[in-house]
Amino acid sequence: MTVYIVPFLSVLVGIGVALLLKPTGKKSLKLLLAFSGAFLLSLTVLHLLPEVYEATLHAGGHEGHDHGHEHGGGHTVGIFIMAGIIFQIILEYFSQGAEHGHVHNHGHHHGMPWLLFISLCIHALLEGMPVSHHPDLAWGIGIHHFPIAIILTAFFVNSGMKKIPVLLFMTAFAAMTPLGTLLSGQLTVVEEYYPYISAVVVGILFHISSTIIFESGEDHKFNLAKLLSIGLGVVLAYYL
Repeated sequence: MTVYIVPFLSVLVGIGVALLLKPTGKKSLKLLLAFSGAFLLSLTVLHLLPEVYEATLHAGGHEGHDHGHEHGGGHTVGIFIMAGIIFQIILEYFSQGAEHGHVHNHGHHHGMPWLLFISLCIHALLEGMPVSHHPDLAWGIGIHHFPIAIILTAFFVNSGMKKIPVLLFMTAFAAMTPLGTLLSGQLTVVEEYYPYISAVVVGILFHISSTIIFESGEDHKFNLAKLLSIGLGVVLAYYL
């Protein structure tokens, strides 16, 4: 149950922090983003990526004999990872970078930003799919979603949206990652193509986490506090 609860609760807690505490310290949020980006990137590189290559090689039946030209080999994994990176860039075109806390206030609006909503939900749904095979990733996604939920909730409220639509929007977003985990464990088609779906998700996580790390500092500069936050994220991910 932890794999479902952690990503869901992290968003709900983020919503509560944004609505009740109304944090104004941008520096603290940026350090939290830097930590979450490093943690997520480390989980991806140290745990998810090696498993994706191993699972894909087994699926292709070319263990130890693949030279990068057969389906199921390392070459194919790389293609799907790049596809994930490109797909995330496309999603961010519609979401304006909300997945990594990069939102812009273009004035007051009262309607639901549907393109942003759909893009975020697709992103969160795909993020949840590898969690069924890699439970530790639930913590990475949860830590990643917590500051994003704070930033998004505050952004929507400050943009003039009423609190009920904001709560519905963010709760739906919170449910997407657990839903992706559930579908991954239940649908045969997802299980059959799991290594390739996971490779796409690796690409998505690569892009998201690296963008968070480089955008979480003022003028994209690294300072001591940010370096310590990133180092802490890497160390914790290593010991998971």
